[in-house]
Amino acid sequence: MAFNGTWKIDRNENYEKFMEAMGIGMMKRKLGAHDNLKITIQQNGDKFNVKEHSNFRNIEIEFTLGVSFDYSLADGTELSGAWTLEGNKLVATFTRKDNGKVLKATREIVGDELVQTYVYEGVESKRFFKRG
Repeated sequence: MAFNGTWKIDRNENYEKFMEAMGIGMMKRKLGAHDNLKITIQQNGDKFNVKEHSNFRNIEIEFTLGVSFDYSLADGTELSGAWTLEGNKLVATFTRKDNGKVLKATREIVGDELVQTYVYEGVESKRFFKRG
């Protein structure tokens, strides 16, 4: 339940390099680095409702821990995978539908921040969110 609330992007680490590894073009990378992403998370047991609001899109995702679902990134990349809870960390493994490569993601609360980490093709990126 610690994830519940609204989280606003504060800063990124290595996000443009991660987007480049994902094959996202330069213009979309520049825009993506300043997307003003806001995430609202509501957890009810093992079910999650996540609303993402950014300069580019507003979507709502519902998922159950351990149950695979399809997801589309802001650039249109299609993925399939599942989130699990490991201790106090949300951990996801998604497989790209276009090339079969794996994207790993984690969400964890560190101090007063939500830290979202992505790893793709050996490139790691972190996005830091503050409650807001």
